[in-house]
Amino acid sequence: MRGPLTAVAAILALAVVAGTVASCGDRGPTFWRQSGGANANACPRPASLTGSEFNAQEAGLRALRRAAFRGDFFAQLELGQRYAAVRATDKNIEDPIESSVWTGMALANDQGYSPINRVERRGMFGRLRSLSRYDDCRAWERHEAYNRLDAQLSRMSRDEQEEVRDRMIYILSTQDAQGFRTLARLHDSLFGPFGEPEDNPQGREAYGRKDGASRDEQWRGARYSAVNLFQRNDVDAYLYNYLAVQTGDVGAYVLLKDFERSSPSRAASGAFVEAKARQWVPPYEFYPNDAPASGVPFSDESRPRGDAYDYALSRMQTEMPFVHVGRALKYLGVVTVVPIEPNRLTKHEIESFEAMLGHPMDSFLSPLEKVRAIQLAAMNGSSEAQLVLAVMYSEGIGVPADYARAFHWYSLADKQGNPEAKFAMSTFFALGVAGVADQDKAEAVAYRIDSALAGFGPSASRLQAVLAQVSRSPRR
Repeated sequence: MRGPLTAVAAILALAVVAGTVASCGDRGPTFWRQSGGANANACPRPASLTGSEFNAQEAGLRALRRAAFRGDFFAQLELGQRYAAVRATDKNIEDPIESSVWTGMALANDQGYSPINRVERRGMFGRLRSLSRYDDCRAWERHEAYNRLDAQLSRMSRDEQEEVRDRMIYILSTQDAQGFRTLARLHDSLFGPFGEPEDNPQGREAYGRKDGASRDEQWRGARYSAVNLFQRNDVDAYLYNYLAVQTGDVGAYVLLKDFERSSPSRAASGAFVEAKARQWVPPYEFYPNDAPASGVPFSDESRPRGDAYDYALSRMQTEMPFVHVGRALKYLGVVTVVPIEPNRLTKHEIESFEAMLGHPMDSFLSPLEKVRAIQLAAMNGSSEAQLVLAVMYSEGIGVPADYARAFHWYSLADKQGNPEAKFAMSTFFALGVAGVADQDKAEAVAYRIDSALAGFGPSASRLQAVLAQVSRSPRR
């Protein structure tokens, strides 16, 4: 009997070994833990993105940012590493906040975790496996990205962490429905730390949920800084789903209804979220850029999208007096004398501004660059540019009409004492704008008086007429 039993045992042992070897690829994202580091497990990069770019660093950053703003997972990873100064040649652009932004964007990008090339193997050891290493190398990249992001955020102040979060919200808000859906997942407790499926291995690892680990081990293993960057709450998750629907995306509507059905308490928040959505504005008008310093490392590579944007930009050419653009350029230090026509700008002045934006220097000021001039001046504190931008949003010139954003910029100009902005604020409250500024006659009168006292002509003359009318009324 011993001989047959020994043979059976040997066969079973060989089967186990064979099964183990055959299933190495089946382990998917976890196989790299048994092999050797970044050189073996990282996804390959094109030589043009990883080679030496000492003399062409700015051009390389622009290309990477252009791709990253459009949702390229690997461009986002590469930017995260560039701003982390992993290479010695990148020390001059080292910026932990910017590195964290793009690392976080990569983690939130479904290109990094959506399964590709997987088939089911049947048999004793049957399970899903990768046909290629693409799924596995992405898992490694996300594992490393979580490590880097947590280390960076843990060394930041609360204000710096909020800056990372706000920049991510701005970037995603420029990506229409897809970006808003990602923001919804980032705030939804039913998903992983960065909006990945709840069972995603890297997300579970970030939470400290390792298979077979004790509760204490899980607690110690959690990455608190990374997983707490976006706070989970139903209202914000609902808000961003709602904003995705407002872009006209049909799929977003289906997801919103699914979100509402997932919990009775969620559906009950509908009216509140709708009111909040009408007042929502992104954290920035334009990607953070302190003029007049060159904006290349922080260039905004978002582009206008859709017919509404195209129509608004076309109106910029015909309906916006160029003097407002000229004043913005003077505020930014690009020119010393306000040009009243485009042809008054020199080639050097146009190229200086395009370099500030990180745009190709073609010696022609495009409609978008005219909008950017006013936006950048407004962001950097020009009350006049803030007023002009508010009017642009009110009228749909250069940017699609948006009363919430108009009110936002009117209010900022008003805080700087701009009399025209005070008059505009009085009009908002006199007429009332649904969901943005409720009708409030007393508030309107207060703003009208402030505007008159600040010297705004139409407001002053209107106030004089009212006072004259009051003086003629019979005394009681």
